[in-house]
Amino acid sequence: MSAGGTLVVGSGFVGTAVARRLAAGGEPVAVASRHRPGHLPDVRGVGWHALDATEREACARLVARLGPRRIVLVHGPSDVTWCEEHPDLAVSAHTAAAAHFAALAGGARLVMISTDNVFDGSRPDNAEDAPVSPANAYGRAKLRAEEIVLGAAADAVVLRVSLVYGHEPAEAAKWLNFFAACAHRLLRGESLTVPQDQWTTPVLVDDVAEVTAAVLHAGAPLPPVLHLGGPDRVSRAVWASTVAEALGAPPRLVVPVPRAATRYASRPENACLTSSLLGRLPATRSIAVRGVREGARYLAPAFTAAR
Repeated sequence: MSAGGTLVVGSGFVGTAVARRLAAGGEPVAVASRHRPGHLPDVRGVGWHALDATEREACARLVARLGPRRIVLVHGPSDVTWCEEHPDLAVSAHTAAAAHFAALAGGARLVMISTDNVFDGSRPDNAEDAPVSPANAYGRAKLRAEEIVLGAAADAVVLRVSLVYGHEPAEAAKWLNFFAACAHRLLRGESLTVPQDQWTTPVLVDDVAEVTAAVLHAGAPLPPVLHLGGPDRVSRAVWASTVAEALGAPPRLVVPVPRAATRYASRPENACLTSSLLGRLPATRSIAVRGVREGARYLAPAFTAAR
């Protein structure tokens, strides 16, 4: 990457999508992560750098070498169950990288991707001014990282994102990507036992990448915290039924049950975000974030083509 491009710290599902979107716009992009991603070498304009983001000196060397004008933090473990089982490791992984890059950013714009888990799930919606109260270890780790970034970086924005979904191949799709996990199972004729009383505002990963790119390039100043959720508040059961409809799978394969009987028993009732700010910003107000039905129609061909 030539000096002046964007550094994306994290090569997971969202980080990869952001890098692809920026590269498609002709921007030089570097991705840094602990392990080499298997899905980025084919993307023109994206370079990969090995990095343990918990090591300050390694982060400093990378920033000095690349000289990025923009930095995106999509770092740290995001599996809520794993974080609950390893709370100290979750906090250290999220806060160390946040502290290093906040201190090293200088005049670069720093966008940290955060989560709806900074809320306790008691409200059906959460705008940017809603009081934070994380109910799990992942939310506590992310909230602490938010505080570090906003307290130390000169030009920082925290972009909290609701449940992200998109296409992933069957061998990569896990329940973190609810849509993909449902789609592959439905296409195999498997039934899905999903909660009828756990709600979310799903957002397509392509739209997350589009909004992130707009925030990175927007003029200053920006609000310190922005929310990005999809326009639909749906239960996981309704969402799974929407996926089945788009794929032409039998509706009977989706079995709605109480949350207590599923893998989501310990999750909050609501994992929802609304925004009172994105629609007012010149950089983002023209971006049409897709609802679950439109998103399902958009993704269905990619899943059916792989059969």
